[in-house]
Amino acid sequence: MPVAVGALGRIQTETPALPEALRRVGEAILADPAGAARSTIIALAERSGSSPATVTRFCRVFGFAGYAGLRVALATETGRAAQANWDANVGHEIGPTDPLDAAIGVMAAADSRLIQETAAQLDVATVARIADAIVAARRVLIFGVSISGGAAGMIGGRLRRIRVPCWSHADAHEAIADAALLTEGDVAIGISHRGRTREVLESLAEAGDRGALTVAVTSFARSPLAELADLVLTTASRETTFRLGGLAAVHSQLFVLDAVYVAVAQRTYEQTNEAFERTIRALESHRVERS
Repeated sequence: MPVAVGALGRIQTETPALPEALRRVGEAILADPAGAARSTIIALAERSGSSPATVTRFCRVFGFAGYAGLRVALATETGRAAQANWDANVGHEIGPTDPLDAAIGVMAAADSRLIQETAAQLDVATVARIADAIVAARRVLIFGVSISGGAAGMIGGRLRRIRVPCWSHADAHEAIADAALLTEGDVAIGISHRGRTREVLESLAEAGDRGALTVAVTSFARSPLAELADLVLTTASRETTFRLGGLAAVHSQLFVLDAVYVAVAQRTYEQTNEAFERTIRALESHRVERS
């Protein structure tokens, strides 16, 4: 699928895992995205110590037919970032003696940019297909491990509250056992930042073997989890001081899953509102009266 926007986030996330020649191209782009947007393919090849053919191959890895498409995406993103001043604190490290307000500013800038990048690369048509499948499914299973398991639990709880028959697990044995009970027409969603968590791969494979629609939520579009799934939702990941790997991706995971939840709620509007009314009334007695 061509990626019109959100390219910088994907390049930053996936460049370290690329072969050396392609990695040098990615590093050259990330060092000066605005400059890359203005450069010719020959200039970028020279700056990255590669060849025009390597630059073209790099573009195709990220879904572009050629360098022209990538340049347009880079120009769009760098122009938008400059206008919104997103980059003011992005990439700054938090030191042990930094004032807390400065550290919070760095966090806010990184998280704001993260959500923007995730939204930019989110495939709306894929979200719609997943939502349609969830509405029609007899069972929906969502699973992840560790931090991704927490994200699975949060979206699972939201879906259950609007009467979607959903199970969510962070325990590998429970996830695999429930995956074995799925059938054709059901939905299984596996969450893994790098897309290499063995337990998540095993559960998604089991669900696929049973005929369920399988969905991967991952930051790496060419990961084993993405290759295993029928549909893929990619998340941006921007590592900052003290927040690395999956911890850096959790906000974008929740954003992507929330987009699916909203799409499901739109398709079940009357049912959703009725469920909200019932649950609010049921919980009212557990709330403290206003003073």
